[in-house]
Amino acid sequence: MALADVRPLQEGLPFGVRIGALTLEILEDPAIRKEIDDLFIAHGMIVFEDVEQSDEMQLALSSCFGPLKEHPVKAVSRVDSNRLPGVIEIRSRRGQGVVEVEGKQLSHWLPWHFDHCYNDELNRAGVLRSVERVEEGGITGFMDGVALYAAFPDDLRRRIEGREVIYTLSTQYDELKFGRPEHYAMIEPKPSSPEFKAQAASMPRAIHPAVWTRPTGEKVLHVSNYMAQGLVGEENAGGDALLEEVCQTINRLGGTCSYHHKWRPSDMVIWDNTRMLHCVSGNNPDEERLMYRTTIAGDYGLGRWEQAPASPATADAMA
Repeated sequence: MALADVRPLQEGLPFGVRIGALTLEILEDPAIRKEIDDLFIAHGMIVFEDVEQSDEMQLALSSCFGPLKEHPVKAVSRVDSNRLPGVIEIRSRRGQGVVEVEGKQLSHWLPWHFDHCYNDELNRAGVLRSVERVEEGGITGFMDGVALYAAFPDDLRRRIEGREVIYTLSTQYDELKFGRPEHYAMIEPKPSSPEFKAQAASMPRAIHPAVWTRPTGEKVLHVSNYMAQGLVGEENAGGDALLEEVCQTINRLGGTCSYHHKWRPSDMVIWDNTRMLHCVSGNNPDEERLMYRTTIAGDYGLGRWEQAPASPATADAMA
């Protein structure tokens, strides 16, 4: 048995596919599960269309790609840790976490980034579905790091290759240091619990390469605008200028090697977190939006802490 409905994600894009007609019964077939994972390895992301919108289906799809991993930040809301291990809730609440971008106020806007950049380990992937949608905005963008590397200006690519980027768990909009839009301001901060602040303060800085090579041979440009603090050994005006140029070039190329997904009630999406960047367009601050995400375990093995965790208790908090 083979998948009956596999299509390109979008005409002209060198990454991504769409898969339709999946059911829980079909996902019991080991050959189908392997075919789905092989497509994911080759294409970097999959949009699953017209699938059952249930916790069971999200977990069944997620299990095609490996075991689930708990989110490394303990303060992130879990859906139901006993029944649905590894499923987190991403909610945009009215009037919270508001930023002004190019003259428009938006809730839950996020710049180009990869998940868990502030950690020494990256998760392999995430599976996302929309539980509560908004009419306008709420679009998730995805950018392929392989295509991004190929599209980068030759001189800039040579200057950033071989360098490493430092990241911290800094989520507030006024903490965005690199890649800011030209007209940008925080209007209302994101909610931040004492537990989150304590964990963020206890974590050492994480380091990841700006460019890495996949086992299949392709080079990936993999820089997160969000939470970036500087370049290793070059936290100075020259290093900051280079990283800013890289982040602004990522912003500029977002229109040429990216895909922007408007959520439908029947969609789920998976993306390769070691290959892809993603962003969120934000939505009207008067509206609410709710997403459920699973986190797939796995790591590319190239991240590290700048310093060892201070104590066993700190290490446990970051597991």
